[in-house]
Amino acid sequence: MSKTTLEVRLGDADHEHDQLLDDVRAMERGEDVPDRHVLVLDDGADLQRLLSPKNLALLRAIREHDPSSMRAAADLVDRDFREVHRNLSELEALNVIEFEQDGRAKRPVVRFDEIDINVSLDTESADPAAA
Repeated sequence: MSKTTLEVRLGDADHEHDQLLDDVRAMERGEDVPDRHVLVLDDGADLQRLLSPKNLALLRAIREHDPSSMRAAADLVDRDFREVHRNLSELEALNVIEFEQDGRAKRPVVRFDEIDINVSLDTESADPAAA
């Protein structure tokens, strides 16, 4: 079984736009284009939030155990529900997780198996907040 990878790029939206155009042109020619899951973050603070130990632990627990609700996710990581709710909302805002409505519960879903991080050191595409 193949893995689904989320590719995270920091401040490199121009490259991603060019890649998307290339993919569209290839599809117009009838060529197969591989599925890609790409998240472009605007600044290093978003990347830090994504990679915080608590958020990574949550992502791993959700991926491994498929909890039925946010409360079940909090139980998995043995943390306060309010903190986990805040972290899950943050991850949703970053477009890293989704919520599926399951009755009254919101079930957190992670649709990838791994995360690859790409941070350009080129000053033209680097994070303006880091300057």
